[in-house]
Amino acid sequence: MLMRKVPGFVPASPWGLRLPQKFLFLLFLSGLVTLCFGALFLLPHSSRLKRLFLAPRTQQPGLEVVAEIAGHAPAREQEPPPNPAPAAPAPGEDDPSSWASPRRRKGGLRRTRPTGPREEATAARGNSIPASRPGDEGVPFRFDFNAFRSRLRHPVLGTRADESQEPQSQVRAQREKIKEMMQFAWQSYKRYAMGKNELRPLTKDGYEGNMFGGLSGATVIDSLDTLYLMELKEEFQEAKAWVGESFHLNVSGEASLFEVNIRYIGGLLSAFYLTGEEVFRIKAIRLGEKLLPAFNTPTGIPKGVVSFKSGNWGWATAGSSSILAEFGSLHLEFLHLTELSGNQVFAEKASLLPTLLPAEQRDERAAATGFSEVRNIRKVLRKIEKPFGLYPNFLSPVSGNWVQHHVSVGGLGDSFYEYLIKSWLMSGKTDMEAKNMYYEALEAIETYLLNVSPGGLTYIAEWRGGILDHKMGHLACFSGGMIALGAEDAKEEKRAHYRELAAQITKTCHESYARSDTKLGPEAFWFNSGREAVATQLSESYYILRPEVVESYMYLWRQTHNPIYREWGWEVVLALEKYCRTEAGFSGIQDVYSSTPNHDNKQQSFFLAETLKYLYLLFSEDDLLSLEDWVFNTEAHPLPVNHSDSSGRAWGRH
Repeated sequence: MLMRKVPGFVPASPWGLRLPQKFLFLLFLSGLVTLCFGALFLLPHSSRLKRLFLAPRTQQPGLEVVAEIAGHAPAREQEPPPNPAPAAPAPGEDDPSSWASPRRRKGGLRRTRPTGPREEATAARGNSIPASRPGDEGVPFRFDFNAFRSRLRHPVLGTRADESQEPQSQVRAQREKIKEMMQFAWQSYKRYAMGKNELRPLTKDGYEGNMFGGLSGATVIDSLDTLYLMELKEEFQEAKAWVGESFHLNVSGEASLFEVNIRYIGGLLSAFYLTGEEVFRIKAIRLGEKLLPAFNTPTGIPKGVVSFKSGNWGWATAGSSSILAEFGSLHLEFLHLTELSGNQVFAEKASLLPTLLPAEQRDERAAATGFSEVRNIRKVLRKIEKPFGLYPNFLSPVSGNWVQHHVSVGGLGDSFYEYLIKSWLMSGKTDMEAKNMYYEALEAIETYLLNVSPGGLTYIAEWRGGILDHKMGHLACFSGGMIALGAEDAKEEKRAHYRELAAQITKTCHESYARSDTKLGPEAFWFNSGREAVATQLSESYYILRPEVVESYMYLWRQTHNPIYREWGWEVVLALEKYCRTEAGFSGIQDVYSSTPNHDNKQQSFFLAETLKYLYLLFSEDDLLSLEDWVFNTEAHPLPVNHSDSSGRAWGRH
């Protein structure tokens, strides 16, 4: 039946609406949609809404939003401009890009990227994405990895012969054994505790602790450079993938400034300098920004604890103290944070930043200020009166005065002295302030703390207001290596003396190992009542996989090539295997004087970062992480020496 055409008649829509009504409804709906999408893209703080309604963009690992820090510019969501492509690998080492797609392992992590043709093209470009375009939110900066690598005087992994043709040697077999220990420690961690801070091998689970403010994966990041230099390629890729996919910075706990700096910042920086992988640089810079509020004190001396939740520094009472080894062990890492973030103002005063930086960079000045604050620490220490030239271990960040006169080259003081001589070396021997402070401090230590026992053992005592405690801690045993490292640049008449002093202190620390039933050293050992280089109470008799003694062996070996240091190092390897290796990883022991010691159920992250690394270097050629090119932070993470070109331009800075 045909419908009659009546003027003004409009057929009803399927919804019962006439055409004019339908038009008005659609107009209203389109306006609503436009308003919603406008809010998504134009309103501030809309990133959560975008995540809800929009498909996630593919982005380079490591670029999650970092919580805003009170008083500082928040970390940005977009990545800073990546680097140019890395230089071709030096002779004798593998191209890091060839490690990009390991075969999938049972129970292993997902690859960082898919491996289809399009993704392979992206991976092939590596770090060669162009610098920032107008409108990019990243820092307008490039780090020229090619230039940096070209200035190294030795290949990163050394110049090795083809091991397939190299005859089997004892040293090679020893090196391979240490590599197997590292692989076992990593695989045990991966199997039972992946993503946790540390492995508990007896209970076969992970341990988080409260030292890192909610950050996870301390063992992963501490292990990166050790896995790389041992050429454990598949394991390195597992660690790298975890950093890219699972290492999140949006945490809200209270963290140790010192521990986060030496383990996380140091580990990420060294991984970047070894490989050129952008994910490590970006994560290091973002995490460094989260540490800056620790410097918000009346003196600029940072507090020991920083709250990631509030952005304020912890322990905010007037009577609290900062520890010398903690606030004095930031310079190496923070200088490299400045280098890699593009901030050129590390050596400048914070008050000059508004005029030094162009307008488009002034929103980055909070980060630049924080990195430059590390220089202020030295100024405070230079001005303050020091008892007999010694540096006490506790300083008030509020008043700038020493809290008590306790001096130790071991725990609480140790890495402050280490970072002075290493700052001198890392600067390409231009940081005269660090050099002078180091040799002045060493002279005071020799004058007031150095002793020789009746049995002829040289040791560094602890000083409490003029009274000596005749003991050394295991932590103080790094000093043999430190003194050896600094001997070359001492006054000519002191060089031989310092080399001999380094050897004598290292011998004393070896004796603390040799005089125990396990051939592992105690946490502290004394020189009194006819007993020398032994712990006097059970509370000091434990060993927690510490590296300081083998660290000194490594430095003394490289300086002298005396075979005794490799012999002593191999004794440690055998003792670790016999007393610390368990079914599911390595564990510290509670009493080194018991031939059947109890385990403490903890595989420390520094065991993989330091102890095994120093042992491996001890049995390697000198050009593997050559001391001409690298200094090690106090967690044994290698950071490059500044080899400037003829124009004075450092590293790869543009």
